[in-house]
Amino acid sequence: MNLPELTYTADAAMLGEAASPRIRRISASEQIHAALRERIVTLELAPGRNLSRQEIAAYYGVSQTPVRDAMLKLEEEGLLVIFPQSKTEVSKIDIEQARETQFLRLSVELEVARRLADSHDRTVLASAAKVLSFQKSALEDNDLERFSRLDRLFHRALCDAAGVSNLWDLIVSRSGHIDRLRNLNLPDPGKPASIVHYHSLIVDRIAAGDTSAAVDAVRSHLSGTLAQIDDIKSRYPKYFLS
Repeated sequence: MNLPELTYTADAAMLGEAASPRIRRISASEQIHAALRERIVTLELAPGRNLSRQEIAAYYGVSQTPVRDAMLKLEEEGLLVIFPQSKTEVSKIDIEQARETQFLRLSVELEVARRLADSHDRTVLASAAKVLSFQKSALEDNDLERFSRLDRLFHRALCDAAGVSNLWDLIVSRSGHIDRLRNLNLPDPGKPASIVHYHSLIVDRIAAGDTSAAVDAVRSHLSGTLAQIDDIKSRYPKYFLS
């Protein structure tokens, strides 16, 4: 599989919009990092799985150098464990790291909800509302892979609207463990419908300028997966650090 020379932002592609002027050429290492990260977060590459630099290089049609660089970045993010001269494994899920990232994300998104609700400007919600409509369609189609991507895009759209896109990027760079927890929780009965419910509530309360209710909706929404940790861990014990 050869890597494309030009990569559009995933957000623009999902929304069916051109990414210019933000389109840029990115290196093979960055593209491989993004591809491997997505496969790890979606659990296609499960915790504990061995990865071969040589096999990955062959799969993507590149030399081993960009694969090495991508793997080193994933190790920095806590998603890979590299044993020098030995092996490379997908990391087990670290619950404490997931809780830490959740604290950061909640702090940011509560303030985002406050800022947007206090602005009394409904136009700032246009992108988030569009993503929400796509997410409802993905739920109707039972397309959980697309649903999950749209879930992340919804929250990015809110951060973009509040003018804190860089903070969302920071959250994403640290969210590998909590995102894997969410993807383990997503297929559970009623979970996707609950997500759509809270996303709808967040948009409605922000649009109404009801700051208190918007903040409460964000807090309730983001607390759901962590409340299920014991159950998730009992079902997938090999995926977690001891």
